[in-house]
Amino acid sequence: MERSKLHDLIALANEPSSARRRELLRGVTDLFFVGDGAHGGAELALFDDVMGQLASDMEEAVRGELASRLAAAAAPPRHLLRDLARDTAITVAEPVLTGSAALTDDDLLAVAHTRGQDHLRAISLRSTVSAAVSEAIVERGDDHTLDALLRNDGAELSRESHERAVDRAMANTDLHAAVVARRAVPVDLLNEMYFVVEAQLRDAIRDRNSEVDPEALEAALAASRKSLATRDGALPDDYEEAERAVRLLKLRNGITPPVLAAFLRNRETTKFLVALCELADIDFGTARKILDRRDLDALSIVCKAAGFERSLYLTFAVLILDREANAMGRAREYGELFDALPREAAQRTIRFWRLRRQSGDVAAA
Repeated sequence: MERSKLHDLIALANEPSSARRRELLRGVTDLFFVGDGAHGGAELALFDDVMGQLASDMEEAVRGELASRLAAAAAPPRHLLRDLARDTAITVAEPVLTGSAALTDDDLLAVAHTRGQDHLRAISLRSTVSAAVSEAIVERGDDHTLDALLRNDGAELSRESHERAVDRAMANTDLHAAVVARRAVPVDLLNEMYFVVEAQLRDAIRDRNSEVDPEALEAALAASRKSLATRDGALPDDYEEAERAVRLLKLRNGITPPVLAAFLRNRETTKFLVALCELADIDFGTARKILDRRDLDALSIVCKAAGFERSLYLTFAVLILDREANAMGRAREYGELFDALPREAAQRTIRFWRLRRQSGDVAAA
Protein backbone atom coordinates (compact mmCIF):
# COMPACT_ATOMS: atom_id res chain seq x y z
CA MET A 1 0.00 0.00 0.00
CA GLU A 2 1.10 3.55 -0.64
CA ARG A 3 1.43 4.31 3.05
CA SER A 4 2.97 7.77 2.57
CA LYS A 5 0.09 8.79 0.31
CA LEU A 6 -2.42 7.63 2.89
CA HIS A 7 -0.73 9.70 5.58
CA ASP A 8 -0.66 12.69 3.26
CA LEU A 9 -4.38 12.33 2.77
CA ILE A 10 -4.97 11.98 6.49
CA ALA A 11 -3.04 15.17 7.03
CA LEU A 12 -5.69 16.97 4.97
CA ALA A 13 -8.47 15.80 7.29
CA ASN A 14 -8.46 19.11 9.15
CA GLU A 15 -9.19 20.95 5.92
CA PRO A 16 -12.33 23.04 6.69
CA SER A 17 -13.61 23.16 3.10
CA SER A 18 -16.37 20.63 2.48
CA ALA A 19 -15.31 20.39 -1.16
CA ARG A 20 -11.75 19.55 -0.10
CA ARG A 21 -13.01 17.00 2.43
CA ARG A 22 -15.17 15.42 -0.28
CA GLU A 23 -12.10 15.24 -2.48
CA LEU A 24 -10.21 13.74 0.44
CA LEU A 25 -12.84 11.01 0.98
CA ARG A 26 -12.72 10.05 -2.69
CA GLY A 27 -8.94 9.97 -2.53
CA VAL A 28 -8.91 7.67 0.50
CA THR A 29 -11.56 5.47 -1.13
CA ASP A 30 -9.53 5.22 -4.33
CA LEU A 31 -6.51 4.28 -2.28
CA PHE A 32 -8.52 1.60 -0.48
CA PHE A 33 -9.26 -0.08 -3.80
CA VAL A 34 -5.66 0.06 -5.08
CA GLY A 35 -4.50 -3.37 -6.20
CA ASP A 36 -6.77 -6.18 -5.00
CA GLY A 37 -8.15 -4.13 -2.13
CA ALA A 38 -6.75 -6.51 0.48
CA HIS A 39 -5.42 -4.87 3.64
CA GLY A 40 -3.97 -6.07 6.91
CA GLY A 41 -5.85 -5.60 10.15
CA ALA A 42 -4.09 -2.37 11.16
CA GLU A 43 -4.45 -0.81 7.71
CA LEU A 44 -8.11 -1.80 7.46
CA ALA A 45 -8.80 -0.28 10.88
CA LEU A 46 -7.12 2.93 9.77
CA PHE A 47 -9.22 3.10 6.61
CA ASP A 48 -12.31 2.35 8.67
CA ASP A 49 -11.59 5.21 11.06
CA VAL A 50 -10.65 7.82 8.46
CA MET A 51 -13.35 6.99 5.92
CA GLY A 52 -15.98 6.73 8.64
CA GLN A 53 -15.18 10.15 10.05
CA LEU A 54 -15.14 11.77 6.64
CA ALA A 55 -18.35 10.05 5.46
CA SER A 56 -20.30 11.21 8.50
CA ASP A 57 -19.83 14.81 7.40
CA MET A 58 -20.76 14.26 3.77
CA GLU A 59 -24.07 14.96 2.08
CA GLU A 60 -26.36 12.11 1.00
CA ALA A 61 -25.14 11.97 -2.61
CA VAL A 62 -21.53 11.47 -1.54
CA ARG A 63 -22.45 8.82 1.03
CA GLY A 64 -24.50 7.06 -1.63
CA GLU A 65 -21.54 7.04 -4.00
CA LEU A 66 -19.34 5.59 -1.27
CA ALA A 67 -21.95 2.92 -0.45
CA SER A 68 -22.18 1.86 -4.07
CA ARG A 69 -18.41 1.38 -4.26
CA LEU A 70 -18.11 -0.48 -0.96
CA ALA A 71 -21.07 -2.78 -1.68
CA ALA A 72 -18.92 -4.85 -4.02
CA ALA A 73 -15.87 -5.00 -1.74
CA ALA A 74 -15.03 -8.43 -0.36
CA ALA A 75 -13.54 -7.03 2.86
CA PRO A 76 -14.77 -3.46 3.34
CA PRO A 77 -14.21 -1.38 6.48
CA ARG A 78 -16.64 -3.02 8.91
CA HIS A 79 -17.79 -0.08 11.03
CA LEU A 80 -18.26 2.10 8.00
CA LEU A 81 -20.21 -0.62 6.19
CA ARG A 82 -22.60 -1.03 9.12
CA ASP A 83 -23.04 2.74 9.36
CA LEU A 84 -23.93 2.91 5.68
CA ALA A 85 -26.38 0.00 6.04
CA ARG A 86 -28.12 1.83 8.90
CA ASP A 87 -28.11 5.19 7.13
CA THR A 88 -31.56 6.75 7.32
CA ALA A 89 -31.34 7.74 3.65
CA ILE A 90 -32.35 4.70 1.60
CA THR A 91 -30.29 5.94 -1.37
CA VAL A 92 -27.24 5.40 0.85
CA ALA A 93 -28.29 2.20 2.60
CA GLU A 94 -29.80 0.36 -0.38
CA PRO A 95 -26.63 -0.49 -2.34
CA VAL A 96 -25.06 -2.01 0.77
CA LEU A 97 -28.18 -3.77 2.03
CA THR A 98 -28.91 -5.24 -1.37
CA GLY A 99 -25.44 -6.12 -2.57
CA SER A 100 -22.84 -6.40 0.19
CA ALA A 101 -21.90 -9.97 1.01
CA ALA A 102 -19.84 -8.68 3.94
CA LEU A 103 -22.90 -7.86 6.05
CA THR A 104 -23.65 -10.54 8.64
CA ASP A 105 -27.08 -11.68 9.78
CA ASP A 106 -26.57 -9.67 12.95
CA ASP A 107 -25.89 -6.56 10.86
CA LEU A 108 -29.02 -7.16 8.79
CA LEU A 109 -31.20 -7.91 11.81
CA ALA A 110 -30.06 -4.68 13.47
CA VAL A 111 -31.33 -2.80 10.42
CA ALA A 112 -34.49 -4.91 10.05
CA HIS A 113 -35.52 -4.20 13.64
CA THR A 114 -34.83 -0.46 13.61
CA ARG A 115 -35.45 0.89 10.10
CA GLY A 116 -38.51 1.25 7.88
CA GLN A 117 -40.02 -0.48 4.88
CA ASP A 118 -37.52 0.84 2.31
CA HIS A 119 -34.68 -0.76 4.23
CA LEU A 120 -36.61 -4.00 4.71
CA ARG A 121 -37.36 -4.19 0.98
CA ALA A 122 -33.70 -3.65 0.16
CA ILE A 123 -32.75 -6.57 2.43
CA SER A 124 -35.48 -8.67 0.79
CA LEU A 125 -33.76 -8.25 -2.58
CA ARG A 126 -30.40 -9.72 -1.50
CA SER A 127 -29.19 -12.72 -3.46
CA THR A 128 -29.58 -14.78 -0.29
CA VAL A 129 -31.60 -14.05 2.84
CA SER A 130 -31.33 -16.35 5.84
CA ALA A 131 -34.36 -17.77 7.62
CA ALA A 132 -33.68 -15.61 10.68
CA VAL A 133 -33.58 -12.41 8.65
CA SER A 134 -36.66 -13.46 6.64
CA GLU A 135 -38.54 -14.03 9.89
CA ALA A 136 -37.86 -10.43 10.93
CA ILE A 137 -39.04 -9.18 7.54
CA VAL A 138 -42.25 -11.22 7.70
CA GLU A 139 -42.85 -9.84 11.19
CA ARG A 140 -42.20 -6.18 10.43
CA GLY A 141 -42.64 -5.85 6.68
CA ASP A 142 -45.74 -4.46 5.01
CA ASP A 143 -47.40 -6.36 2.17
CA HIS A 144 -45.26 -4.71 -0.49
CA THR A 145 -42.14 -5.80 1.37
CA LEU A 146 -43.49 -9.30 1.94
CA ASP A 147 -44.27 -9.59 -1.78
CA ALA A 148 -40.64 -8.76 -2.60
CA LEU A 149 -39.37 -11.34 -0.12
CA LEU A 150 -41.67 -14.10 -1.39
CA ARG A 151 -40.60 -13.48 -4.98
CA ASN A 152 -36.92 -13.86 -4.03
CA ASP A 153 -35.94 -17.50 -4.59
CA GLY A 154 -32.78 -16.85 -2.62
CA ALA A 155 -34.75 -16.00 0.52
CA GLU A 156 -35.08 -18.88 2.97
CA LEU A 157 -38.29 -18.97 5.02
CA SER A 158 -39.04 -21.34 7.86
CA ARG A 159 -42.28 -23.30 7.98
CA GLU A 160 -43.63 -20.83 10.54
CA SER A 161 -42.73 -17.82 8.38
CA HIS A 162 -44.41 -19.44 5.38
CA GLU A 163 -47.53 -20.01 7.49
CA ARG A 164 -47.63 -16.36 8.53
CA ALA A 165 -47.09 -15.26 4.94
CA VAL A 166 -49.93 -17.47 3.71
CA ASP A 167 -52.22 -16.20 6.48
CA ARG A 168 -51.59 -12.65 5.32
CA ALA A 169 -52.05 -13.60 1.68
CA MET A 170 -55.44 -15.14 2.45
CA ALA A 171 -56.65 -11.63 3.26
CA ASN A 172 -54.80 -9.72 0.54
CA THR A 173 -55.18 -10.47 -3.17
CA ASP A 174 -52.02 -8.49 -3.93
CA LEU A 175 -49.98 -11.30 -2.34
CA HIS A 176 -51.67 -14.20 -4.11
CA ALA A 177 -49.40 -14.34 -7.14
CA ALA A 178 -46.22 -14.17 -5.06
CA VAL A 179 -47.31 -17.04 -2.81
CA VAL A 180 -48.42 -19.30 -5.65
CA ALA A 181 -45.28 -18.58 -7.69
CA ARG A 182 -42.95 -19.33 -4.78
CA ARG A 183 -41.54 -22.81 -5.26
CA ALA A 184 -40.49 -23.11 -1.64
CA VAL A 185 -43.99 -22.69 -0.19
CA PRO A 186 -44.95 -26.01 1.47
CA VAL A 187 -47.49 -27.64 -0.81
CA ASP A 188 -50.11 -28.08 1.90
CA LEU A 189 -50.00 -24.35 2.63
CA LEU A 190 -50.19 -23.65 -1.09
CA ASN A 191 -53.42 -25.63 -1.26
CA GLU A 192 -54.93 -23.50 1.49
CA MET A 193 -54.76 -20.67 -1.04
CA TYR A 194 -56.91 -22.59 -3.52
CA PHE A 195 -60.17 -21.20 -2.17
CA VAL A 196 -59.17 -17.54 -2.45
CA VAL A 197 -57.12 -17.21 -5.64
CA GLU A 198 -58.32 -16.60 -9.19
CA ALA A 199 -58.67 -19.32 -11.83
CA GLN A 200 -55.23 -18.90 -13.39
CA LEU A 201 -53.54 -19.31 -10.03
CA ARG A 202 -55.70 -22.32 -9.24
CA ASP A 203 -54.35 -23.93 -12.38
CA ALA A 204 -50.83 -23.26 -11.13
CA ILE A 205 -51.64 -24.90 -7.79
CA ARG A 206 -53.01 -28.01 -9.51
CA ASP A 207 -49.91 -28.15 -11.69
CA ARG A 208 -47.74 -27.96 -8.60
CA ASN A 209 -49.74 -30.77 -6.99
CA SER A 210 -49.09 -32.99 -9.99
CA GLU A 211 -45.33 -32.54 -9.53
CA VAL A 212 -45.23 -33.64 -5.91
CA ASP A 213 -43.73 -37.08 -5.38
CA PRO A 214 -45.44 -39.38 -2.84
CA GLU A 215 -42.77 -39.01 -0.15
CA ALA A 216 -42.87 -35.22 -0.31
CA LEU A 217 -46.65 -35.34 -0.27
CA GLU A 218 -46.71 -37.39 2.92
CA ALA A 219 -44.17 -35.06 4.51
CA ALA A 220 -46.32 -32.06 3.61
CA LEU A 221 -49.42 -33.68 5.03
CA ALA A 222 -47.63 -34.57 8.25
CA ALA A 223 -46.36 -31.01 8.65
CA SER A 224 -49.80 -29.58 8.06
CA ARG A 225 -51.42 -31.91 10.59
CA LYS A 226 -49.18 -30.43 13.24
CA SER A 227 -50.04 -26.83 12.36
CA LEU A 228 -53.76 -27.12 11.64
CA ALA A 229 -55.67 -24.24 13.23
CA THR A 230 -59.33 -23.67 14.02
CA ARG A 231 -60.54 -21.32 11.29
CA ASP A 232 -64.03 -22.28 10.25
CA GLY A 233 -66.15 -20.98 13.08
CA ALA A 234 -68.97 -22.65 14.95
CA LEU A 235 -71.12 -25.39 13.46
CA PRO A 236 -74.68 -24.48 12.40
CA ASP A 237 -77.45 -24.98 14.95
CA ASP A 238 -78.97 -27.91 13.05
CA TYR A 239 -75.68 -29.76 12.61
CA GLU A 240 -76.33 -32.48 15.19
CA GLU A 241 -79.80 -33.13 13.80
CA ALA A 242 -78.45 -33.30 10.26
CA GLU A 243 -75.62 -35.59 11.32
CA ARG A 244 -78.07 -38.00 12.98
CA ALA A 245 -80.25 -38.06 9.88
CA VAL A 246 -77.32 -38.73 7.60
CA ARG A 247 -75.96 -41.38 9.97
CA LEU A 248 -79.30 -43.25 9.77
CA LEU A 249 -79.25 -43.00 6.00
CA LYS A 250 -75.72 -44.34 5.96
CA LEU A 251 -76.79 -47.40 7.98
CA ARG A 252 -79.37 -48.13 5.27
CA ASN A 253 -76.90 -47.36 2.47
CA GLY A 254 -79.18 -44.47 1.64
CA ILE A 255 -76.56 -41.76 1.08
CA THR A 256 -76.65 -41.58 -2.69
CA PRO A 257 -75.97 -38.79 -5.17
CA PRO A 258 -79.72 -38.30 -5.87
CA VAL A 259 -80.31 -37.90 -2.14
CA LEU A 260 -77.67 -35.17 -2.04
CA ALA A 261 -79.40 -33.39 -4.91
CA ALA A 262 -82.73 -33.65 -3.08
CA PHE A 263 -81.23 -32.13 0.07
CA LEU A 264 -79.91 -29.22 -1.93
CA ARG A 265 -83.13 -28.78 -3.87
CA ASN A 266 -85.17 -28.77 -0.65
CA ARG A 267 -82.76 -26.26 0.93
CA GLU A 268 -81.71 -28.76 3.59
CA THR A 269 -78.27 -27.25 3.40
CA THR A 270 -76.68 -28.78 6.48
CA LYS A 271 -77.85 -32.27 5.55
CA PHE A 272 -76.45 -31.75 2.07
CA LEU A 273 -73.10 -30.69 3.46
CA VAL A 274 -72.88 -33.54 5.97
CA ALA A 275 -73.82 -36.08 3.28
CA LEU A 276 -71.33 -34.55 0.82
CA CYS A 277 -68.62 -34.90 3.46
CA GLU A 278 -69.47 -38.59 3.79
CA LEU A 279 -69.44 -39.32 0.06
CA ALA A 280 -66.45 -37.15 -0.83
CA ASP A 281 -64.51 -37.72 2.42
CA ILE A 282 -63.87 -34.05 3.13
CA ASP A 283 -64.47 -32.04 6.29
CA PHE A 284 -67.52 -29.93 7.00
CA GLY A 285 -65.61 -26.67 7.04
CA THR A 286 -64.28 -27.19 3.52
CA ALA A 287 -67.71 -28.26 2.20
CA ARG A 288 -69.40 -25.26 3.78
CA LYS A 289 -66.77 -22.90 2.38
CA ILE A 290 -67.43 -24.22 -1.14
CA LEU A 291 -71.19 -23.78 -0.78
CA ASP A 292 -71.06 -20.36 0.89
CA ARG A 293 -68.82 -19.01 -1.84
CA ARG A 294 -70.68 -20.79 -4.64
CA ASP A 295 -67.28 -22.04 -5.67
CA LEU A 296 -68.18 -24.27 -8.59
CA ASP A 297 -64.54 -24.72 -9.53
CA ALA A 298 -63.75 -26.25 -6.12
CA LEU A 299 -67.01 -28.23 -6.26
CA SER A 300 -65.91 -29.73 -9.57
CA ILE A 301 -62.77 -31.02 -7.89
CA VAL A 302 -64.80 -32.62 -5.09
CA CYS A 303 -67.25 -34.22 -7.50
CA LYS A 304 -64.59 -35.44 -9.92
CA ALA A 305 -62.47 -36.89 -7.10
CA ALA A 306 -65.53 -38.63 -5.62
CA GLY A 307 -66.43 -40.17 -8.97
CA PHE A 308 -69.73 -38.28 -9.39
CA GLU A 309 -71.26 -38.09 -12.85
CA ARG A 310 -71.13 -34.88 -14.81
CA SER A 311 -74.93 -34.62 -14.73
CA LEU A 312 -74.95 -34.68 -10.92
CA TYR A 313 -72.30 -32.00 -10.77
CA LEU A 314 -74.33 -29.81 -13.15
CA THR A 315 -77.42 -30.38 -11.00
CA PHE A 316 -75.49 -29.18 -7.97
CA ALA A 317 -74.19 -26.20 -9.92
CA VAL A 318 -77.61 -25.03 -11.08
CA LEU A 319 -79.11 -25.46 -7.60
CA ILE A 320 -76.24 -23.58 -5.97
CA LEU A 321 -76.41 -20.73 -8.46
CA ASP A 322 -80.17 -20.74 -7.85
CA ARG A 323 -81.64 -17.38 -8.88
CA GLU A 324 -78.67 -16.05 -10.82
CA ALA A 325 -79.75 -14.71 -14.18
CA ASN A 326 -77.33 -16.83 -16.19
CA ALA A 327 -77.30 -19.92 -14.01
CA MET A 328 -77.61 -22.36 -16.91
CA GLY A 329 -74.89 -20.61 -18.90
CA ARG A 330 -72.49 -20.59 -16.01
CA ALA A 331 -73.26 -24.22 -15.19
CA ARG A 332 -72.51 -25.14 -18.78
CA GLU A 333 -69.21 -23.27 -18.57
CA TYR A 334 -68.24 -25.12 -15.40
CA GLY A 335 -69.37 -28.38 -16.97
CA GLU A 336 -66.64 -27.90 -19.54
CA LEU A 337 -64.20 -27.34 -16.69
CA PHE A 338 -65.42 -30.57 -15.07
CA ASP A 339 -64.84 -32.49 -18.30
CA ALA A 340 -61.34 -31.09 -18.75
CA LEU A 341 -60.25 -31.86 -15.18
CA PRO A 342 -58.40 -35.20 -14.92
CA ARG A 343 -59.70 -37.25 -12.01
CA GLU A 344 -56.15 -37.93 -10.85
CA ALA A 345 -55.47 -34.19 -10.60
CA ALA A 346 -58.69 -33.72 -8.62
CA GLN A 347 -57.78 -36.54 -6.26
CA ARG A 348 -54.33 -35.14 -5.63
CA THR A 349 -55.73 -31.70 -4.86
CA ILE A 350 -58.51 -32.93 -2.62
CA ARG A 351 -56.06 -34.99 -0.64
CA PHE A 352 -54.87 -31.80 1.01
CA TRP A 353 -58.45 -30.83 1.82
CA ARG A 354 -59.07 -34.26 3.31
CA LEU A 355 -56.18 -33.61 5.65
CA ARG A 356 -58.47 -31.44 7.77
CA ARG A 357 -60.89 -34.34 8.13
CA GLN A 358 -58.09 -36.68 9.18
CA SER A 359 -57.05 -34.15 11.82
CA GLY A 360 -60.53 -33.91 13.29
CA ASP A 361 -63.35 -31.62 12.25
CA VAL A 362 -61.85 -28.27 13.17
CA ALA A 363 -65.20 -26.57 12.88
CA ALA A 364 -66.35 -28.44 15.96
CA ALA A 365 -63.76 -26.77 18.17
